[in-house]
Amino acid sequence: MNRTPTHRITICTSCKHKGRSCQPGYDLINKLRQAISAAGDAITEDFEISGVACMAGCDRPCTVAYHGTRKATYLFGDICAEDDINDLVQFARQYAVLHDGWCASVDRPGKLRKTTLARIPAAITVLEASEEMVQ
Repeated sequence: MNRTPTHRITICTSCKHKGRSCQPGYDLINKLRQAISAAGDAITEDFEISGVACMAGCDRPCTVAYHGTRKATYLFGDICAEDDINDLVQFARQYAVLHDGWCASVDRPGKLRKTTLARIPAAITVLEASEEMVQ
């Protein structure tokens, strides 16, 4: 049974390591998809993994974001496809069960404790009734 993913991992595809022309984001997307699939638990269906052209983390490639509805969003930098896959999978498991997505840096796995670029609170949008017509 296929479910609609409730979480997203977004990876920058334009990040480049200084002095190199390679773009490690594509490799990271492939390796993370394989690792999550191999994990064989609920995270396979809970997460959609995709790329985006730029996440403004150019000085700290490769950047990775975790998002979920009504959850804090995390942006991590300095992520390496070869070294950090296990930490990314472990954080996916953790993030999936966090009610509001909020966790302290000491609770994040491995390198993710020190490479957090941002933790953005969940957006709460309030729509007010208005008697004015929008023209």
